[in-house]
Amino acid sequence: MSDRERLVLTAIIELYIATGEPVASQAVARFFENREGLSSATIRNVMASLADEGMLEQPHTSAGRVPTAAAFRCYVEQITHSAAVAAGVIPNPPSQGGFLNSLSEERRGQIEKSFSGVSSTHEYLERTSQVLALLSSGLGVALATATGSQVLEHIHFSRLATGRVLAVLVTQSGAVQDRVLLLDREMTHVELETAARYLNENFRGWPIERIRTEVARRMDLERAAYHQMLESIEELCRKGALAGDQGGPEIFVDEVDRERLRQMLIALEAKQRLVELLTAYVDGRQQEVRVVVGLDQSSPAMQDLVLIGAPARLGNGSLGTVALIAPTRIQYQQMIHAVRYIAGLSERLLEIPD
Repeated sequence: MSDRERLVLTAIIELYIATGEPVASQAVARFFENREGLSSATIRNVMASLADEGMLEQPHTSAGRVPTAAAFRCYVEQITHSAAVAAGVIPNPPSQGGFLNSLSEERRGQIEKSFSGVSSTHEYLERTSQVLALLSSGLGVALATATGSQVLEHIHFSRLATGRVLAVLVTQSGAVQDRVLLLDREMTHVELETAARYLNENFRGWPIERIRTEVARRMDLERAAYHQMLESIEELCRKGALAGDQGGPEIFVDEVDRERLRQMLIALEAKQRLVELLTAYVDGRQQEVRVVVGLDQSSPAMQDLVLIGAPARLGNGSLGTVALIAPTRIQYQQMIHAVRYIAGLSERLLEIPD
């Protein structure tokens, strides 16, 4: 792409972000006000070339042009390159003049105030999602890194629907994780409560990874004893231990609020997709902000959305991922700098564990 094409494309994108309307050549001409020596005829020719290159599309015959996902990606490359220059990651070339705007002192002050009082990983990640949602008018997301050092405080299981169970895990660091489990067989409420009680009574204070190993070990050791006990109970029952004419009342249980359960399930499945999305696009080992325009590869419904995410680190370890998801008409420079700034707060707000 030539410098002239890049200049015109940047103007079109910024006009489209500001107005949300297709951009006509006259609007681009007014944007430059002949400062770049671009006539209306030249701008029309450049816009035609950009359309041929797949950077612009025309919603209607008489309408102006709208940037495509490819155009936004090109625009983001300029911004992220300049942001890296501003952060000192790469040298500043002479031609990179217009994209180096960082967060204003006022915006930094607002963010710092929003994180006042935060002292734990859980508080930091929770506050991050709230702040990014407010800044972007989109969806703020914070995903904690799963580590082998997580210690169980409490676990709870809830039946959502046939073959689906919600597991809520609370660690001793204060992190709360939930996941929808797809089961091969149906489990009753009593079975779920029994399983949770067994884990909480026997393994509170244990590292998560050790619990899995220990449960498997105990199963191997006790399987024979359980089988013998069940066979004994079966024999006693068969011989009449529980026989009798006294019948207790029949109890019928039904899920009366099916719509509420359905909405809960939809929300949880959407949350799981967000986890998969962040895991796929943002690597905790990277140092820079990642911007992904057009998330239709993950879901067709997300084709007009952008993800801006970065890893939050603590010492040499990964704390998690902070990100926002918003419409492509977003103030990219401000949001990229905001995500980077908030991701960097983890080093200042939290203490590195011994």
